[in-house]
Amino acid sequence: MDKKQLLKNIKEKLEFIYGDKYEENFTSNIEKLINKWEKKSFDNTSKVSEKNIYLITYGDSIYEDGKPSLETLKKFLNKEIGDTITDVHLLPMFTYTSDDGFSVVDYMEIDKELGNWNNIKTLSKDYRLMFDFVANHISKSSKWFKGYIDGDKKYEEFFTKEEDGFDSSKVVRPRTTPLFHKYEGKDGVKTAWSTFSEDQVDVNFKHFPAMLQMTEILLEYAQSGATSIRLDAIGFLWKESGTNCIHLPQTHTIIKIWRLILDYFKPNTQVITETNVPHKENISYLGNGSNEAHMVYQFTLPPLVLYTMTAHNTSKLTNWAKSINKVSENATYFNFLSSHDGIGMRPTEGVLNDEERQIIVDKTISNGGRVSYKNNVDGTKSVYELNINYNDALINIGEDRKQETQINKILAAHAILLSFVGVPAIYYHSLLGSRNYQEGTEKSGINRRINREKLEFNRICNELKDDKRREAIFNGLKNLIDIRKQEKAFSPYASQRSIELGDKIFALERINEATGEKIIFILNVDSKKIELETNIIGLDIIKNRNIENNIMLNEYEFMWIKC
Repeated sequence: MDKKQLLKNIKEKLEFIYGDKYEENFTSNIEKLINKWEKKSFDNTSKVSEKNIYLITYGDSIYEDGKPSLETLKKFLNKEIGDTITDVHLLPMFTYTSDDGFSVVDYMEIDKELGNWNNIKTLSKDYRLMFDFVANHISKSSKWFKGYIDGDKKYEEFFTKEEDGFDSSKVVRPRTTPLFHKYEGKDGVKTAWSTFSEDQVDVNFKHFPAMLQMTEILLEYAQSGATSIRLDAIGFLWKESGTNCIHLPQTHTIIKIWRLILDYFKPNTQVITETNVPHKENISYLGNGSNEAHMVYQFTLPPLVLYTMTAHNTSKLTNWAKSINKVSENATYFNFLSSHDGIGMRPTEGVLNDEERQIIVDKTISNGGRVSYKNNVDGTKSVYELNINYNDALINIGEDRKQETQINKILAAHAILLSFVGVPAIYYHSLLGSRNYQEGTEKSGINRRINREKLEFNRICNELKDDKRREAIFNGLKNLIDIRKQEKAFSPYASQRSIELGDKIFALERINEATGEKIIFILNVDSKKIELETNIIGLDIIKNRNIENNIMLNEYEFMWIKC
């Protein structure tokens, strides 16, 4: 697309977003921004394929005393993981004041404990990088917000003040704290909309200069090494009186503008939306498959896999999987089981009933986890997420007694992740075979800390060799990933078909129409051996064995059968 067409498309979208408040200088300012950035250079990046595997991690997840943790992270990745992982998702790496990074003080200032932009550049030579763009909100300690409460004209509209007549009765949000907070400034008290916490103040995208500033930050990230950009909590971006203030059309249109600009400057930079909501709402961010997000987080997968492996019943997962297929040749799913956050429960709405949800809520508590709640519009509270290490969440106490059984179950759950249409992402604690970090939660009072433990470099390197559980999970997952990366049937743009083989078996067929390659994934979700009568003939590429019709699967055993 040439610049003239780009500006035409952006103008149409700005007119829609701002309506009767649109001004011609909005488009001319975007044009000035584009002219400015055309003088700068961007590295090329390639489209994602079956070879891309993301690792989700903080910049200081692996540390050494006295050294920048980004330097240590790179050393650990090079030493222990190598090229098994291709993409590293760095959770917010900027100066912050709370929420383990998600209250950014300055969008371009790397936290000094982590290092600096040179460390990012060095890491980007070995791995593709995904940056977190916390666009919805910023720290109350930021220059922007300090300017707002102190009467600086530049920032007086950068935040949303509480106003008479604004109907917020339908607002959907994931927290139980007040929607507006009061802040003391030079000229007295000011109010501001804060979806998440008093320290995380929502940026006002209705004010075009704020939107323009955010657009430039996006370009800064793309030029500074990001090949993927995660739009954190993006669904809450736009506020409109009388609405639920989530997933509004203006939000979708802002993302479309960002996609256009990134496609113009750095094609194949992946725009990934993070919206922890029911599936239908979530996939709306894929647009028409080529004009909005490249990927959406597959939030239904983590709780549904957990339920399946807990209840030893695949019916819910199989039925849901029937609705999941390739999106387009340019868009797909960002699949994960665990992350820095908890296991979201809203995505199970319409998939699991209350009784089925309660099964995994009760199990989370029994296995040492925590439960977090959200406010509902009617004044009640409901479960928002489960806070627990995913590997611990999978274990059925009293049933999965043997360590070998537990390891097999953990690998089996991740085999589902690696088989599903989309791009797989593995959280560092899942890959490293970690357990619940009770001390972190108890000391901080923050439920999510249970799965955010920081690991000392020498300790974790030694434990990956000496701790049999860690070693088996780590090497087992690396082996599966290395096998998967060689198979074009696992392309994120290859088709998927759900196969019904009874409620103890989960099965998927993946077909790459371009190459004709096909793989059938079969998993026994039961703790007992199962014999299957099928007409499947092929090679199990995991154990390099021929399969002909009848299949015997041990507890939690799985196969990738290349046909």
